[in-house]
Amino acid sequence: MSSNRALTLVFPAFGAALIAVLSQISIPIGTVPFTLQTLAVGLVASTFRFRDASLSILVYWLLGAIGLPVFAGGAGGISAFVTPTAGFLWGFIAYACVTSYLCQRHSSLAGIFISNLLGDALAFVCGVIGLHFLADMTWKAAWLTGVLPFLLPELGKIVVISLISQTLRRSLQHLPYFQAIEKG
Repeated sequence: MSSNRALTLVFPAFGAALIAVLSQISIPIGTVPFTLQTLAVGLVASTFRFRDASLSILVYWLLGAIGLPVFAGGAGGISAFVTPTAGFLWGFIAYACVTSYLCQRHSSLAGIFISNLLGDALAFVCGVIGLHFLADMTWKAAWLTGVLPFLLPELGKIVVISLISQTLRRSLQHLPYFQAIEKG
């Protein structure tokens, strides 16, 4: 197996592991906990190509679905996909897909920031929809619970993602995986 082929298998696994680890940093502040999941999703989406970013989310979901405690607060199992906060889990795929699609290899700091802002907003829209339907909240209550407390922390995470992803890309550019992206 070529090293480039091996890296195409390793990056989604690494992305899923990063998301799983940062999901464990959780501060319960109500129905929706404050976590570093979106930081991990944004970092993976800003650094990896579309295929690997979306596969990272799917591997993360699979690990949680089979019962491993990878979701926020150590949750796991297929039932996590129908809890009041399940919309956020579903929104991670939208975040990863949109952001990785918009973040090109040579995206500027502003481009990475805007890509993450759009992806994160989609994740929160999915979260609000989940809270509305799965927690039987009004739209206003879902927004007040699932978005308002997180606006400033999410902007901070997006700034961190933007700064880290550029440095990470530069550090990894010598790998055949990233050279293949550059060519094609």
